[in-house]
Amino acid sequence: MAKHNDLGRIGEETAVNYLQSKGYIIRHRNWKSGKEELDIVAEKENILVVVEVKTRSSEYFEHPKEAVTNTKIRHIVYATEAYIFTYDLMMETRFDIISVIPDKNGQFTIEHIEDAFLPPVNL
Repeated sequence: MAKHNDLGRIGEETAVNYLQSKGYIIRHRNWKSGKEELDIVAEKENILVVVEVKTRSSEYFEHPKEAVTNTKIRHIVYATEAYIFTYDLMMETRFDIISVIPDKNGQFTIEHIEDAFLPPVNL
């Protein structure tokens, strides 16, 4: 497996551990609908929380949260609609981003942005 894939997998695992430590229940990881994928689907206080995880080896070129473009947001929203329909959910939904960046000591800096974006009005 490529080194960047390993880093992404470790980043998602770090994000899951972080969310669980904050009381989130992890419903699914890497949930797919066709070509679309949701990194983490969690729940807390009866809110469905869809989390996009962005892991980078450094912030030198681009902070991970900047990689969540409008196109990516549309894909996340489409997949979330499919998820809600598949599981017949009737709950408030929130979209978060978690950035994971390793430091020099092998530890990870985690930035959790709650309500990072809203679904676009015109998909």
